Amino acid sequence: MAVITELKTFAALGVGVIGSGWVARALAGGLDVVAWDPAPGAEAQLRANVANAWPALQQLGLKPGASPERLRFVATVEEAVADADFIQESAPERLSLKQELHARISAAAKPDAIIASSTSGLLPSEFYRDAQHPERCVVGHPFNPVYLLPLVEVVGGQHTAPETIAAASRIYAELGMHPLHVRKEVPGFIADRLLEALWREALHLVNDGVATTGEIDDAIRYGAGIRWSFMGSFLTYTLAGGDAGMRHFMQQFGPALQLPWTKLQAPELTEELIDSVVAGTSEQLGQHSIKALERYRDDCIIQVQRAIEACKAKHGV
Repeated sequence: MAVITELKTFAALGVGVIGSGWVARALAGGLDVVAWDPAPGAEAQLRANVANAWPALQQLGLKPGASPERLRFVATVEEAVADADFIQESAPERLSLKQELHARISAAAKPDAIIASSTSGLLPSEFYRDAQHPERCVVGHPFNPVYLLPLVEVVGGQHTAPETIAAASRIYAELGMHPLHVRKEVPGFIADRLLEALWREALHLVNDGVATTGEIDDAIRYGAGIRWSFMGSFLTYTLAGGDAGMRHFMQQFGPALQLPWTKLQAPELTEELIDSVVAGTSEQLGQHSIKALERYRDDCIIQVQRAIEACKAKHGV
């Protein structure tokens, strides 16, 4: 199959939080971006989101020619994808919606265009069911904020060609991302399965009155979260085993896995639990607006990434 060799035009279909993040990253990469979203006021919200993200992208460094002025908003799916080299769909997580949307996208797209979906857990073999030339269709699952966090999980369906996986990974890397090829088509992929397990436990702790939302966030951000930002779980636990490494860690702490510490099933989302979570997070927000905290988050991410890169260079890791 033929796949694009040079990326010039990026199409974004669905421009909510994730979709607008893709738009901001593509614009910062010096690309022309064509966007579509049927929601009322979508264009104005998209341009506001890009404007809010742009200072952070300027800190990171823009590619030559990068400009928000290279964004064009159109009225139809077909117009959005007609000239696109790479298409990123970020529509709501409904299987029937994605099936219908990708049938339209693939019928109107150039033969060599790569078509990607931002789905966080739906299986590509299912929602690309009616797509034309599904060998050029792939999942590119990012993380919020898309314009700053580098991870993107790349997942192929049963008809996805290896060339598509390779080409999509190369394009994501050119946009400053870290593509992670998910070897098997499994629900939730890798990262979200890990995050969902933590989220379930956090909801149990709130529901059982063990901790507030703020206390749980503190347990993460002052402890494991700092280590996770540069080392991850397996390497962290390898060091916890001392000079003997992971084998000693598994022997010493492995039996604790049989203790009833965790609850794999999520708690029932009662109104009482929802109210507790909302009240806790409202207290955490305080007087800050969402947009103000987005800018705070972006600054923190940039500084953490810079600190990690400096340490890597120093230690040759």
